[in-house]
Amino acid sequence: MPQDVTFDLPFDTPVSEHLEYARARHLRWIWDMGLVRSVAGFEEYKSWDLPQAAARTYPHATADDMVVLMNWFSLAFLFDDQFDANQPDRADRIAEVARELIVTPLRPAGFRPRVVCPITLAWAEVWKHLSDGMSLNWRTRFAASWGRFLVAHCEEVDLAARGLAGTLGLDEYAEFRRRTVGIHHSIDAGERSRGFEVPAQAMAHPLMERLRDLAADTIGFMNDIHSFEREKRRGDGHNLIAVLHRERGCSWKEAADEAVRMTTACLDEYVELEARVPRMCDELGFDEDERARVRMGVEAIQHWINGNYEWALVSGRYTAAKDGPAADAELAGRGSVDDLLAV
Repeated sequence: MPQDVTFDLPFDTPVSEHLEYARARHLRWIWDMGLVRSVAGFEEYKSWDLPQAAARTYPHATADDMVVLMNWFSLAFLFDDQFDANQPDRADRIAEVARELIVTPLRPAGFRPRVVCPITLAWAEVWKHLSDGMSLNWRTRFAASWGRFLVAHCEEVDLAARGLAGTLGLDEYAEFRRRTVGIHHSIDAGERSRGFEVPAQAMAHPLMERLRDLAADTIGFMNDIHSFEREKRRGDGHNLIAVLHRERGCSWKEAADEAVRMTTACLDEYVELEARVPRMCDELGFDEDERARVRMGVEAIQHWINGNYEWALVSGRYTAAKDGPAADAELAGRGSVDDLLAV
């Protein structure tokens, strides 16, 4: 059902010309940093093809910046797949590591983590490069979005550990999913990828806030649809289709159809509101430079909506594993072959 569901998106997404150059360096970095610890884990990771996702969502980055963005891109995905509430102290360890990841952007760049494991060490290195050249305003905004994302994931793990993962109602789940999908800081990184910053007045405007929220909803719901079979196999109830099936007492197909309808409604509202951006710029009295930076900020959102969608259609991350170590990990309730939260 899920990964062959298609949407008609109204924007095109270029793909970085530096994809292969950056992919080779990124995969070497992943291994050298211990973010994969076994041949099986490395093969599983390569099947996700995260370099393609980064090349589609940040298509205008330089070759060297594309390597940085790919390296950063991997961390949230790998951290997400470390969640295993079936192990007694796993939730506590996840929270401890998450706190370290949250405070890293609030410390001086290059500060050695106090909680040491492959993901925290890698994030400290990546943040030093990712924040380079960006203003304090941007770094603070990114840190806030990043922190909300990681706190939401800790809440997700805590719900699972207490046996409450399948208890959220539709409205509560939709708000929660907006945080766990991690799109706000991912869009912020679009500014770093092209070396610009959206004017603060535009970022604070209700129209821009709504556009970013709608992008998060659209992407989160599309990811839920594409990953449904894999997550159902793992017994993961943090999925829009599962919530609809439970709350409305409908069939799985009816729940999937409603999820598609909700996703399309979010996308339609996004397109409608995006057309109002020039009026917002008039209202704020922006000059040509400020308007150009707003346009690039909107393009960063478009790149994420369409680029993530194009990647998800082919990524092995959203395909249920049939056999081998990855399948064994899923059946055991783990998301990943390798444990990256231990030293």
